[in-house]
Parts: sequence; structure tokens; C-alpha cells
Amino acid sequence: MAPEAKEVVAVLKQQLADYQERLALEDIGQVIEVGDGIARVFGLDRVMAQELVEFPGGVMGIALNLEEDNVGCILLGSDENIREGDEVRRTGRIAETIVGEAVFGRVITPLGVPLDGKGPLDASETRPLEVKAPGVMLRQPVKEPLYTGLKAIDAMIPIGRGQRELIIGDRQIGKTAIVVDTIINQKDSGVRCIYVAVGQKLAEVRRLAAVLEKHDALKHTCIIAAAAASPPAELYIAPYAGATIGEHERDNGRHALIIYDDLSKHARAYREVSLLLRRPPGREAFPGDIFYLHARLLERAAKMSDELGGGSLTALPIIETQEGDYSAYIPTNVISITDGQIYLEPDLFHAGVRPAISVGLSVSRVGGAAQDKMMRQVAGQLRSDLASYREYEAFSQFASDLDEHTRRILARGERMVEVLKQKQYSPLHVVDQVIAIFAGARGHWDDVGVSAIQDLEKGLLAFVREQHQDLWQTLDRERALSEETAQQLGRVIEEFKQRERQAGRLAAPEKA
Repeated sequence: MAPEAKEVVAVLKQQLADYQERLALEDIGQVIEVGDGIARVFGLDRVMAQELVEFPGGVMGIALNLEEDNVGCILLGSDENIREGDEVRRTGRIAETIVGEAVFGRVITPLGVPLDGKGPLDASETRPLEVKAPGVMLRQPVKEPLYTGLKAIDAMIPIGRGQRELIIGDRQIGKTAIVVDTIINQKDSGVRCIYVAVGQKLAEVRRLAAVLEKHDALKHTCIIAAAAASPPAELYIAPYAGATIGEHERDNGRHALIIYDDLSKHARAYREVSLLLRRPPGREAFPGDIFYLHARLLERAAKMSDELGGGSLTALPIIETQEGDYSAYIPTNVISITDGQIYLEPDLFHAGVRPAISVGLSVSRVGGAAQDKMMRQVAGQLRSDLASYREYEAFSQFASDLDEHTRRILARGERMVEVLKQKQYSPLHVVDQVIAIFAGARGHWDDVGVSAIQDLEKGLLAFVREQHQDLWQTLDRERALSEETAQQLGRVIEEFKQRERQAGRLAAPEKA
């Protein structure tokens, strides 16, 4: 049945009454130059610093250079289909990334695009990539330990929640191995981990994800991958995206650990972007704000005050040196920003000492404040003893006859080096570390052959857990070594050695 004329008129009158004139203003610019991952745009007079702008084909860019007559943008995608004269639109949004529960257990790009084939991220919350670091009054001192599971680090170069500890050394000597073991060690500690891979091959990132999954550590880890083949802009923003995800955990009262692997490649990517944008070059062609690049990133790691939830973000940046030159430009910059450094020595690595940590060049500026009391008690003299051992070792190479005191120092030092060795992917609980270091530092291995120590230590830890569980639980509960507990532990170690001798598994002492 056809509608009557008066009904049509009534509907039209209603629609006219509801009509409101809407005027939409859009900032549109034009590309005046494009190439090598950057674009210069004319006409975006009101664009904000770090604002996302949209190029043809959905390619996004970030406004980095706000100059008098144009805007220098870095592209987060391919520039193949962008031409001179193309329109560029403002989005009104500062560069941001996805945060929250959905990113953990996933491998993503800095802007939250999944790379692991597990489907889209089920997340709606985002945060800006760059925010101001918390002020001094919003923080509290670093005093809560973050255990890596590695005896050499937890005993001598302790890391606390909220600290920034640099890992520095040449390529292929175990820097990434340390942080992977640290991530694996956090699986029952409640610490969420963010691993930022800057300039690595995607095959390496996949291998890392597979290792973490095998050790049940991927579920509490977010891997942010800015691959070697990615645009320089992605490599530049990747660490800031990781810091944003970590800050979301920190600001909600939780604890997070972030690893930047590595900031040398990050600095080189920023240098590339800066030179393309024609910023004035300085030392080694790096731009003048290269120190600020890393300072504003690492200052975001903090232990927040109790009034703000008491959450923490701990940072482990990695720097790759060339031929052990830790006095180069970027390494010295980052050393001066961080709260200490773990220096890996090539000579130790090639001599079979893993992790190859140099006692003399490594330091934690937080120190014993980030250790349990029992660890301070057993490892208090360890650093100085090992430093003395290295000195005597160098001296003994030129001496034919050594006195008894020197022989004792060399024998004990040799055994402590063996005690601190650790296989990859086998982090230890802090109580197991204390038992292992106690056995070496208190001289229980002095009458044991050096080559037997690794197997004996493994057997001792199993023996204490199985046969003397009450002692293990006492140490775990009290986190301190009383005189009575120390005597009991000494008796247990001697009991274990006696059992091994009777079974014929204890090797004879090696001559010094």
C-alpha cells in the first residue's frame, strides 16, 4: 500500500527539523620529498611532536622534525607507493602502542601488530610511546632483590627491582644468554618480562620465543621485534614501546623487567633517521641529542613509592662493544646513565668460564641493599677474593716457586671460579645458590678435585632438597644464615661428601 502524501511530508519535516549543519576541518599536507624511510610534508602547520600522520595506502608516519616551513616525518612502513604531491592527513593521536594482559605470551611489532601467527591481539587499552619519567619524590630506593638465577650475578653484582643494570661486552660472548636465563627465573616470581629485540633477524627472535616456550617462560613475557629488515623508524621506537608496556605494569602496582637488546643498534638507527632528516651531526656522526635518547628511556625504570602502588620497572639494557672498547661513545653514555654494569670478558668466555663476567670491571651501584641477608653473609668477601685470585694468577705465571699462602689463594680461587660457572637455561633458586656458594667459600671443596665440583654441587643441591628439606625450608623462610643454621649446613655438606666417598664418586684432590 503506497504511503499517503501527508505521511511523506511529515517525515520530511521531522528530518529537516533534526538536521544540523556540521563543518569538519581537516589538516591536510602535501609530500614534498620522500625516500629512505623519511618524508618531508608541507602544510601541516598545527601538527604535534610525535603525532601520527597518515600517508596514502594507510602507511603511518611520526612527525619528528617540526621546522618552520615543513615537517620531517619518519615512516613506519614502505615508501614505495608514496609520491611527491600526495596528501598527508593528521590523526590527532600521539604515537602509541597496545598495553595490558593481551601482549604477554605474544611476539609483536612496536605498534602492536602480531608476528607469531596466533591471531589478532584482544586489547583495547593504549598508551603513548613517550611519557615523562617519574620524578624523585614519586620513587623509593631500590631495596627489593630481583634474582637472575645466576650465582655470579646474584652474589657479586646484585640487581634490585627498579634498577638499571647495563650488560656490556663483545658480540657472541653470552649477553643475551644472561637475560634469557633471567627471564626464565622470573616464571614463579610474579615479575612480567618485556624483551625488546632491536635490529635482530626474525629467525633469531623466533628461536628465542621457542626457547622461552620450552621453559614455560613465554606466558609471562612480551617480545617486541623490530627486525633488521624493518624501517629505521621501527627500530627507533621499539625500546619506547617496550617501556610503555612495562610502565603499565609498574603503574598498576605490579613488577616488570625490560631488556633492550641492544641499544647500540638503537643508537645507529636513530643516527640514520637523524642524518636523513638533516639534523646537524656531532661526534661519530651521532646527533647532539644522542645522550638524551637513552637517558629519557632508562629513567623510566623506577621503583614507585608505596602511595603509588609500589610497582617497579627494572631495565637491563645491552650494549655491544667492538674489540672490548667500553670507552667508546655510546658505551660510556649508557654506563653514565645506568646504576652499574656487568662486563663480559672475551678471554674468560674462550677459557670456558660461563657466564664470562669480569669481577674487576663489573659493579652494582645498589650493592647489598638488593640482596637477602643470607646472600650477603655467604658472598660478602667473594668479589675481593676473586679479584685477589686474578692478581695472584697473573703473577704466578712468571714465578717458579710459590709460598704456601699463595698456593692456598690460587687453589680456593680456582674452585670458586668453578662454583660460579653455570650452564645456560638452568637458573637456580636463591637458596640453592646460597648453599652452592657456602660450600665453596667455607672451604668444603678445598680437598676436592676442581673437575669434580660441578657434579658434586648438583648432587649436593638434590641431597639437601630430598634428605634435609627442613634445612632448605628454613633458609627459604628466614632468608638469613644464623650460626646454628650455618653449622647444620656445614654438617650436611660433610655428610654428603662422606656418602660420595663411600660410593666411590668423589674424585681425589688435584695438585695445585
